[in-house]
Amino acid sequence: MNEEMLLGIDVGSSGTKGVLVDAAGKTQAVAASPHGISRPRAGWAEQDAQRDWWESAAEVIRRLVGGRAKQVTAVGVTGLGPCLVPTDADGRPLRPAILYGIDSRARDQIARLTDEFGADAILARCGARLTSQSVGPKVRWLVDEEPQIWAATRRVFGASSFIVSRLTGDYVLDHHSASHWAPLYDVARNEWIGEWAERTAPGLALPRLVWPQETCGAVSREAAAATGLAEGTPVAGGSIDSWAEVAAAGLRGPGEGLLVYGTSMFLTEVGSPARVDPRLWRTVGFTPGSHNVAAGVGSSGALVAWLRELSGGAPYDELFEEAESAGPGAGGLLALPYFAGERTPWFDPDLRGALFGLTAAHGRGHVLRALLEATAFAVRHNLETMTESGASVASLISSGGGAAHPLWPQIVSDVTGLAQDVRAGSDRAAVGAALLAAVAVGAATLATEWATPSAPSAPRSELRPLYDDLYGRFRELALVTQPHAHVLAGWQREHGQPGTDLPPAVARVVPNGSPS
Repeated sequence: MNEEMLLGIDVGSSGTKGVLVDAAGKTQAVAASPHGISRPRAGWAEQDAQRDWWESAAEVIRRLVGGRAKQVTAVGVTGLGPCLVPTDADGRPLRPAILYGIDSRARDQIARLTDEFGADAILARCGARLTSQSVGPKVRWLVDEEPQIWAATRRVFGASSFIVSRLTGDYVLDHHSASHWAPLYDVARNEWIGEWAERTAPGLALPRLVWPQETCGAVSREAAAATGLAEGTPVAGGSIDSWAEVAAAGLRGPGEGLLVYGTSMFLTEVGSPARVDPRLWRTVGFTPGSHNVAAGVGSSGALVAWLRELSGGAPYDELFEEAESAGPGAGGLLALPYFAGERTPWFDPDLRGALFGLTAAHGRGHVLRALLEATAFAVRHNLETMTESGASVASLISSGGGAAHPLWPQIVSDVTGLAQDVRAGSDRAAVGAALLAAVAVGAATLATEWATPSAPSAPRSELRPLYDDLYGRFRELALVTQPHAHVLAGWQREHGQPGTDLPPAVARVVPNGSPS
């Protein structure tokens, strides 16, 4: 292998993955390193940025590069997000990283910042309301709850920007990631909101903003020694993993949707003229003036991992075979997938999961089938919300490790009525990062589409009546149980709950207000 290569790194919820890709987009080498999520308290979700992000990424890079450092022409980085890790002036983490919307600790800060700046003003300037997905309230939580940490904080990073900083020494954040940092970033002006930033994060110098496909620095001497890369290798700005998957999928225009089957699910429609909707996220894309509408299902592959752990580590193929045998409707079992609360369109961290209709005749396969159908119902709820906001998703490209077994995409197609072009695999975000690196050094453009093996998943019309009925019951069950879920969530926060750590096994499941 003597040709030039692009390196893509993806730091995910359940592990770090890396790929070496040639100029035609063909993957030449893959490496991975699993890690888990720590849940030290109810509603908290953390990772160790030094160990789980940097050391894991450096290990993967060393395994990929070997003696081929001179062949790597550029590096792209993507990561889970939006997340937050505070560091000192030298980039050393001061505490574990606070993860994306599954971490709901900043409830009080969300309320106070919303009152301070105004809900309508935040929505207009930031494209989304303040929720557990927003980074600004997480920053304010540090200010309020860990003042000693905040006093020592000189820089703040997400997962991808932390790796970029370790590679280059540069303090940067890409515009797409920044558009999740409400109320700090203006999605129309593509700039930090200075007065709101100072009131949210007093005294903090925010990172320089770059575009995901922009060269932002080069591999330093220290990073070269740690990774095996050649000093001076260009590094692209990178982005959040889901946005890198958009790049890998080749989505560029209105009406095109991407659904990522990961530990959680991500759904986006690119370039939509949809209005700003408080039930969804509106974020920026690859260039100034570009926007997209996005949604997220908080628990998906994590549900499969949970059931597997309860089953003593049964093989995933065995579990999916049992779920397939259970048949549509899961033997009359209906689930709510809100094990970590829910993001869009609920924005309710205190929703909780449920299994309704259980009898002694139900087995493990029925439970998994009900959970998979529940995630599909949640996707349909988000798609309907997107339509109400003015977006129009006519078809889906699907990716992520959870799409590797055809049952799950088939269920989603049956429930939503949408065909999917399934591009399964846990390395799609890493491939997207490599593509962004290629654009950064002029080896590709944003219009470049690297050929990807795919398989169709078409809805079965004969199942539509069944799933229409179950979907209506799903929506009603969520509303009826919501107040009870809130009471139980409060009890969990007060008394704690068992099972505070999600194991690295998650990496093998998926390699990777009131709603309307």
